[in-house]
Order: sequence, then structure tokens, then C-alpha cells
Amino acid sequence: MKKRNVLQNSMIATICIIICKIIGLIYVIPFNAMISKSAGALYSYAYNIYVIFLSLSTSGIPIAISKTVSEYNSLEYYNTKEKVYKIGNLLISFLGLISFVIMVVFANQIATLILGDAKGSNSVSDVATVIRFISLALLIVPALSVTKGYLQGHKFISASSISNVIEQLVRVIIILVGCLVVIKWLHWDEKIAINIAVLSAFLSAVVAYIYLRIKLKKNKKDLMVDSEIKDEEKKISNKYIAKKILLVALPFIIVEVLKSAYATVDTVTIIRGLTGLGYSVADAETTFSVIATWGNKLCTVVISVSIGISMSLIPSVAYDFVKGHIDKVNEQYNSSLLLLLLSTLPMTLGIFFLAQPIWVLFYGYDSLSIEVFKLYIFQSITYSFFSVLISFCQTVGKSNVALLSLFISFILNAIFNIPFMHLCHYLGFGGYQGATVCTLVTQIVPSIFLLFYIKKAFKFNYKTLIVNSFKIIGATLFMMIILYLVSLVFNIDSITRFDAFIQVIVYMVLGVISYVFMLKRLGLFDELFGNSALLKKLRLVKEA
Repeated sequence: MKKRNVLQNSMIATICIIICKIIGLIYVIPFNAMISKSAGALYSYAYNIYVIFLSLSTSGIPIAISKTVSEYNSLEYYNTKEKVYKIGNLLISFLGLISFVIMVVFANQIATLILGDAKGSNSVSDVATVIRFISLALLIVPALSVTKGYLQGHKFISASSISNVIEQLVRVIIILVGCLVVIKWLHWDEKIAINIAVLSAFLSAVVAYIYLRIKLKKNKKDLMVDSEIKDEEKKISNKYIAKKILLVALPFIIVEVLKSAYATVDTVTIIRGLTGLGYSVADAETTFSVIATWGNKLCTVVISVSIGISMSLIPSVAYDFVKGHIDKVNEQYNSSLLLLLLSTLPMTLGIFFLAQPIWVLFYGYDSLSIEVFKLYIFQSITYSFFSVLISFCQTVGKSNVALLSLFISFILNAIFNIPFMHLCHYLGFGGYQGATVCTLVTQIVPSIFLLFYIKKAFKFNYKTLIVNSFKIIGATLFMMIILYLVSLVFNIDSITRFDAFIQVIVYMVLGVISYVFMLKRLGLFDELFGNSALLKKLRLVKEA
């Protein structure tokens, strides 16, 4: 395994996450084609419950491991950082085991809570069975996530990122092959196929965990696993380490809870707010489904960039911050924001431009859904920047500022969601855009505050970031002009999936080529990626 700088790590993590998201989007098409709506609901029941328990058992601790391992590495306390991994593994495995037992023992009660009095093709027994099957993943996924955090703490991002791709690929293969064999070839009950589909969460995690364990074994020397304990380390007890992990994890857990709360606000306000304005229940539910599920799935491809950047930023910044290398922290912070803008701005505007063919390709034509999605895609940018700024503040010991910003953002979102629906309705934009406008405003304002706060608190310099940002904006505008001119000849008003597919491919290729061309002309590729061997082979940067 090879250590890389924060920019290279961010690129690797982002590319792997985007690959995972694309795989996750594409497999839905054949999967949905093979199963009925009731079987799809059964699959959703299991995953929705699983995600809740997974969050309870893993939120925060893997990130805390990454940050703490990086800190002890910077101090050359190699024996202590190994203790961090072992204790973190015990903590998270214990939480995973408790969650597993709860899901298995109370599966029937959970299933009853989900179904209520509803009578349909899925019984309480069916739902309880898939819950028990998917609960097996809680025996391995927590250990897998901590191992990823451990490697990220050493700045070995590629191994953990590749393991994500392996896990997603294996999961999708098991789901699709399982459904094909059970439903199409053997003609068994499709509920058996759903049991296999949810079991894939466990099996894919096992494969990914084996891959990481092999990597750990092969790189024991680089990881300094067998280093002798220093005198200073002897004073650090297991109890202190466990307490430190939990204290570091707690702010990250709270942040994840508050982020999830955004979805809760939309859940309790959109239907009520829109129907109160006179919109039909069908239109209100369509708006909600775009924001809560279908549009959100498409946005995750863009948001993956911020996840990748955060994944690599935390250990790198933690290492240099403990060392007192503020100049390096400033450089990594600026590079991360620049990479975020470099990726999210053209992707978001490109998806906005191709909103109709993209929506038709995945979900079929629906004018209201497309209209809502066109604006909703812009929250990918605001959410990404807000998330990275929050992660940075937490990493440099400003968790109180991060939590306060996120909490105020959540409160404002909860207060103004319905008023913004009324405002958009009376201004003629459509009340269905109100929730998205509210989200954009309540993420932009705290993001601006955090940018100024970080600059003042650490005396950071934004000069290079601002100059390069204008280059990115210029390249993006050039791309959009090219796409618009082509659209005058080759329209993008598709209503069939085949036409949509052709249009998405054509415009995507044109967009990438025009954007990269202008970035290269502006010299930004050489400045950012001049030492990349891959980009040199592709002749995107100059040879030294």
C-alpha cells in the first residue's frame, strides 16, 4: 500500500465511491424488472430497518478510529495506535452484536410495527424473516468499517476505497444472480429471492473484510504493527483509549443524527404544506418521493465527492494539526475545497441540463418529478460544501462550532420549510419547490459563516482558492455554452428510455471533453495534478 497526499487520496476515494453509487443505481433497473412491487417493498422493509441499526452501531466510531490513529501516528506512538484499533474493534463489534440480537429477537414486533393493520401479499412472518436475514450483516459490517477507519488513519485510502467497490459489486452480483436463478430459472417464490438479496449485505461484507485482512497482513511493516512500546505510551491505559474513542466519536454521531433529521423535516412538512396550499395529494406525494428517495438517489453520485474528500481529509488534517503544521493544514483544506468545486459544479450543472433524459432513463417520464428534480439537484453542491466544512471543523477541534452550525441549520429548516412553500407558491415558482429552496438557503448561510470562521480562527489564506475557483467557473460556463449550442440541433426532450440513454451518453461525453479542454487551457490540470502518472499517460498534464 502507498501513502498519498490529501488531493490524491480524495480523488481515489471519490472515484471509488462514485463507482459504487453508479453500480447501486444501475442494478436497480434489472432488479426491479425481475420482482413485483410487493417483493420490492419487502426488500425495502429489511434495508430501512437495517440502516437504522447499522447507524446506531457504527456511526462515529470508524471516523474516530481514523482520526485517533492518525494522531498517534503523528506522535510515533505506534503501539498505542494498534491498541486503538483493537479497542475500537471490540467496542463496535459489541454494539453490532447487541443490534443483531435486538433485530433477531424482536423481528416479529418490528414487522408488526411496520405493517400495522395492513393486509397484503407480505405477512408479518415474511417481514420478520428478511429482517433476521439482513441482521447477520451486523456481525461483520462494524468490524469492516473500523478496519477501513484504521487504514484511513494511516492515509492508505486506496485499500479501504477498493474494498467499498468490492463490497458493492459482490452484493449486486449476489442480488441479480440470486433473483435470476430463483425467479426466472427455478420459478420459486420470489420471497426466497428477496431473502438472498438481503443476505447479500452479509456475504459481500465478508468478502470485503477478507480483502482488507489480506492487505493488513501483507503490509504489517508499513503499518508499524510490531513496534516496541515507548515509555510515554506506557502511561496510556486501555480505559483512556476507549474514553478517547467515544469522546471523538460522539460529535460525529450527533452530526449524523442531525443530517438525518433534515429528511425527517421533509417527511412531516411536505405533504401537509402542499395540500394546505391546495395541491393534490398525488402531486404532494410525487414531490416528496423526488426529494426523499428518487431524486436523492441521483444526487448521491455528486455528493459522493464530499464523502471521498472527507474520508481523506480527516486523517491528513489530524496528522498535521497535531504536529502543528498549520501551513500544511491550510494547503490541504484549500485543496479539498478546490477539488470539491472542480467536481461538483460541472456535475451538478450537467445533471441540471440533462434532468429530463436522466429522469426518463431511470424512472420514466413525469413532468412534475423532472421539474422538482431540476432544482433539487443544486442541493448536491450546498450539502457537499457544508459537509466538508463540518468535517474539517470537527477534525481541528472545533466540534462545538460544527454542531452549533448544523443545529441552527436544522432548526431554521424546520421553521421555514412550510413558509418557503407558501413564498414559492405566491411568487409563481410552484409551492413544490419551497422545501428545496429552504434547504439551499439553510445550507448556504451556515457554509458562508464556516468559511469566514475557519479563515479567521486559523488565519487561512483563500487567495489561490479564489483565483482557481474563477477558472473552474469559467470552464464550467464554457461547457454549458457548448451543451446549449448542441441542444439547438440535437434536442434533449426525450420521453423514451432509448432516446434518453443516447442523449445522456452524447451530452456527457461532450461535457467532459469541453470541461477538461478548458481546464487544461487554463493550466489548472498541471497545477493540481502535475505529478499524476495516470494523467501524464493520458496527456492531460505536461511531463516534468
